[in-house]
Amino acid sequence: MNNLNDFFDKLINEQLVQAVLSGQREKEKPEKVKIRPVELKGEVCFQASALTGTKVLHSNHTREGICEYLREALENGFSQLQVQGIKTDGTVLVSKKGKMTIKIKEHSSASVQPVRMLSHNRVKRYILEEGIPVPFLVDLGVMTKEGKVVNARYDKFRQINRFLEYIEDILPELSREREVTILDFGCGKSYLTFAMYYYLRELRGYDVNIIGLDLKKDVIEKCSRLAESYGYEKLHFYQGDIAEYEGVSAVDMVVTLHACDTATDFALAKAVDWGAKVILSVPCCQHELNRQIKNEMLSPILQYGILKERMAALITDGIRAELLREQGYETQILEFIDMEHTPKNLLIRGVKKKNAQDNGKEVKNLGKDALSLLMESLHVSPALDRLLDEQTSVQKGDEEI
Repeated sequence: MNNLNDFFDKLINEQLVQAVLSGQREKEKPEKVKIRPVELKGEVCFQASALTGTKVLHSNHTREGICEYLREALENGFSQLQVQGIKTDGTVLVSKKGKMTIKIKEHSSASVQPVRMLSHNRVKRYILEEGIPVPFLVDLGVMTKEGKVVNARYDKFRQINRFLEYIEDILPELSREREVTILDFGCGKSYLTFAMYYYLRELRGYDVNIIGLDLKKDVIEKCSRLAESYGYEKLHFYQGDIAEYEGVSAVDMVVTLHACDTATDFALAKAVDWGAKVILSVPCCQHELNRQIKNEMLSPILQYGILKERMAALITDGIRAELLREQGYETQILEFIDMEHTPKNLLIRGVKKKNAQDNGKEVKNLGKDALSLLMESLHVSPALDRLLDEQTSVQKGDEEI
């Protein structure tokens, strides 16, 4: 297909799940724009969320308006449009000379459920809806057999849905052309691992192979039995250590939730080494920098243990995000669930840039000195920095051989 009007007719309608504009060539314009259908005063319109730095600007459009918005965006700076629909996906690629390559692909919708519109008055849309029984949520004690959420587990229900919203955001990064491999380090009781599989394979029709890894033998055995009982043929659980895991050679997405202290760093380093397209990490128990951090100017604050602990945790995650950025990832630090439920509520999301090699070099040249200066001034040597340096040394050694 080479007609943009036909592309919009086919994909920009009520069947739309999400559209993403990316690859902005002009620095002063938004880096990325996400488009979703929303319900406004009983009518369907399309909400564009434009990301510039850390700011997001929302605007609502009619169907004709959003089509014109997309056309202008593709003609003025954006090089890529990825569209996911309930039955159809599509891409538009724009060369530097302005030539557009347009592709549309129908996909199996047998197991794909329509996405309920998000009301403009902010009535909460849950991806897994209350009242619809989900087998693994029943067995894990989050739902009753009738689909009612157990009051004592409502926070867990909200957490699962919040996590799936982050998965929904990165769907354009996952291929529909082949099997997608996802690794979940430190999966624990695997609420979110089962949720990922159910959402991606059962609801969205992706061909996924998900591997859950944890040190606890009894937990792994229980999760394996549950996966088998549901007929989840491509959901596997293994007992093992993050640092030593060598079960795969390439991974599309790495998830690490509440891996303690430097276990998160080992998982992130593995993800980089595998060239994972997506990284989702909720760190936990950041003790390493708490033991190391020293700074004369900050000493009046660092003398208070609780403040030192919180500062060390925030600095740890900030450094992790910047180190991933140096490796060619577009990184964000997001709120996972409300602070009132747990202080461990930050999620690091990294998405590999399409031209990661060039972008990584650019970021490294601009930001490496500042990051090194920060670590030096705080007298810290984070595990992820050391692990990535070791990987680089090994790669250089292999190249010399």
